[in-house]
Amino acid sequence: MQVVMSFITGLVFSLGLILSGMTDPSKVIGFLDLAGNWDPSLAFVMGGAVLVGSIAFQFAKGRTKAWLGDVMRLPTATQIDKRLVLGGLAFGTGWGLAGYCPGPALASLAQGGSKPLIFVTAMLAGMAIYEIQDRLAAQRQQKAA
Repeated sequence: MQVVMSFITGLVFSLGLILSGMTDPSKVIGFLDLAGNWDPSLAFVMGGAVLVGSIAFQFAKGRTKAWLGDVMRLPTATQIDKRLVLGGLAFGTGWGLAGYCPGPALASLAQGGSKPLIFVTAMLAGMAIYEIQDRLAAQRQQKAA
């Protein structure tokens, strides 16, 4: 059931991205172009997402189990550290340059074209490089301890 619900959730999210036009990189770049022909539509999509997410997190806070029975695991980290800042900068730079972030890029794969395929391939390569570096750093820490 977990896999089915994950699929349905991803499908609804993807359809929302497609219907709102957020799979079009020019919409994102238009939003980031504050000095030119600014397109505020992304702000409305983000605002709607923040509103829905805020309501969902309020309900989730009081629960110990998810609706499907799994243990509820909400984020507990509250510190802004170097990894968070650098990750945010890398994400924002890639988003601004390509006009894609992970969700819309994956949804764009269904629409075809080489640009989302190149982006997703580069994204997966970046994720793999991060995992390798993170594991190597953890091993170095264990050896030093």
